[in-house]
Amino acid sequence: MLDAGETAQETLLEVNNIEVIYNHVILVLKGVSLKVPKGGITALLGGNGAGKTTTLKAVSNLLHSERGEVTKGSISYRGERVQDLTPNDLVNKGVIQVMEGRHCFEHLTVEENLLTGAYTRNDGRGAIDADLNMVYDYFPRLKERRRSQAGYTSGGEQQMIALGRALMSRPETILLDEPSMGLAPQLVEQIFGIVKSLNEEEGHTFLLAEQNTNVALRFAHYGYILESGRVVMEGVASDLRENPDVKEFYLGMSDEGRKSFRDVRSYRRRKRWLS
Repeated sequence: MLDAGETAQETLLEVNNIEVIYNHVILVLKGVSLKVPKGGITALLGGNGAGKTTTLKAVSNLLHSERGEVTKGSISYRGERVQDLTPNDLVNKGVIQVMEGRHCFEHLTVEENLLTGAYTRNDGRGAIDADLNMVYDYFPRLKERRRSQAGYTSGGEQQMIALGRALMSRPETILLDEPSMGLAPQLVEQIFGIVKSLNEEEGHTFLLAEQNTNVALRFAHYGYILESGRVVMEGVASDLRENPDVKEFYLGMSDEGRKSFRDVRSYRRRKRWLS
């Protein structure tokens, strides 16, 4: 819905200075703040263990199942505090998370998996069928495989199932965790292209956590970079793509050209935000 570089007027989701602790002792997030504007694609970037998934789970209230809790700060959606709601209540408010790892009900068919995403709805079978056809329009491969057991589909198809199932709940905002994980580059481009289409054509707002900084910054409007549970940099995606530090640490490039992993790793000692 937004052109790259634009800022929406309305903030849907606001995370304000949250801390997250696991098992009453392990501090994972250390004062994370971010805003997700309506109609935008916001990227949460960083390496493995930076705190991206924990941030999404804090928003979607899935921490308790892993003995985690938000111990400081606040999370609000449309101006209403939501961190004490159940995940089901949050889905009813229009926020749903697509989990990392392409979780599917392996024994169900592709179509049965998609229909589980509509279990909270009460607007009738006609509306649900219309949305199912919409999902098949975006994911024609799923229509071809709709009678197949989900456990026998490919990794790319399972990612499509997970995203399609989320769409069946008619969400306003989708929290998308590591959509590129384990997928071939061509499939990654396809998935991100569909995310872009859903944003522009259906009006869905996205907050996506992603290690593949290069791809994410090409499709997102705004980005936050996390390291060790803190936001160390943020900005319009097009600006982050051209930032020398982002090029050096996350894109493997510098003004002198592409560097080897060893060069980048040694350079990290001089990060400006850690000095």
